[in-house]
Amino acid sequence: MKFSGKNVLVTGASRGIGAEIAKVLADFGLKVWINYRSSDEEAKRVEEEIRQKGKEARVIKFDVSDEEAFVEAVKEILKEDGELSYLVNNAGITKDKLAIRMKADEFMEVIEANLKSSFIGCREALKAMSKKRFGSVVNIASIVAESGNAGQTNYSASKGGMVAMTKSFAKEGAARGVRFNAITPGFIATDMTDVLKDEIKESFIKNIPLGRFGEPKEVADAVAFLLSDHSSYITGETLKVNGGMYM
Repeated sequence: MKFSGKNVLVTGASRGIGAEIAKVLADFGLKVWINYRSSDEEAKRVEEEIRQKGKEARVIKFDVSDEEAFVEAVKEILKEDGELSYLVNNAGITKDKLAIRMKADEFMEVIEANLKSSFIGCREALKAMSKKRFGSVVNIASIVAESGNAGQTNYSASKGGMVAMTKSFAKEGAARGVRFNAITPGFIATDMTDVLKDEIKESFIKNIPLGRFGEPKEVADAVAFLLSDHSSYITGETLKVNGGMYM
């Protein structure tokens, strides 16, 4: 896959889907900035795995919902590399609870961590990328952005907002040569799904036409395509990676 840029920032990249995205993009020759908030050990492990393959990686610790910290992180990347070519807004949290029992603070906590952080990232990326009139951003939303889900009013709102926001950024970025797209993964086999009981997994799989959970690499490959030159005429799009669970 062809990339005209040289580096990428992946938020929430110390584990799960984010870590796989970082490794796949490094394999394509990009210098990967691995963002994380708390787990130094996990982030360093991803960095080392990439470097053992002879690829470039750097860890960069900051809370994506902290506007000042995010802005400073982008400045650090620009100072060291002279550019920010690509951004993947992957970091996010869940705080599931039935809406009737959910407090406004619990709703806003997820909005801040997921939607606000993606807005900050998209805004700062657009500023940085506009200078070279080149760049691509992928926002990792969720299948629940399109389908909704009981017990996830806050998460669904944050991810649905991300999809809508992506389209608005795409319209603002187009004249500057900067593309914005989103991906809505379905059920992906990660540490979060590994803890589910077998009967629960089976009940989910019954609703997936392809008959299985997705693999993190399948999401990462979709991210790579949307960032790459091969999708140069695609912006404002939402790509479903869900095995047909929601069409």
